[in-house]
Amino acid sequence: MSFDSEWSQLKADAAEQQSAHTRLNQLAATGGGGEGGGKASDLIVHQDDLGAVGHEAFVLHGELQKTADIAGAGADMDGVGSSMQAAKSMSDHNFTMGDELSTTVSVWTSQVNTMLQMCAHISNHLDYSKKSHAKDDELIAASLRHRDGSAVSVSEISKMVK
Repeated sequence: MSFDSEWSQLKADAAEQQSAHTRLNQLAATGGGGEGGGKASDLIVHQDDLGAVGHEAFVLHGELQKTADIAGAGADMDGVGSSMQAAKSMSDHNFTMGDELSTTVSVWTSQVNTMLQMCAHISNHLDYSKKSHAKDDELIAASLRHRDGSAVSVSEISKMVK
């Protein structure tokens, strides 16, 4: 069998196995969801879960800020860190490693700053999300009322959407 014919056969086999819908590689949650005939449920996130993730991002941000700064570690009176001092000293003595060490410190600092920004973004976004969703829930609860003024239950809202 030639490569082209074997390749064509493999592509045809793969195309037959693919389905037109999305498949999640996990088991359905107990008590509902999935194709097992249980009650379909929405994504549920508790405020405590968001708070814990936001807190961990905040803690990681603080730890990274304290421990990952190699550019400023061992700074002299001019504020130049020991790694950059070593890089300058090596470059002054015609060692090519001085320039490489300087590049390494620059790349490291850039990567640490990116991580700090990501942690801050996660923490701030989760704080914002908690407040925003709580406000949305209050507005929805206030606007969805029966004629007698009583609140519309979540199950009733689900029926309306279907």
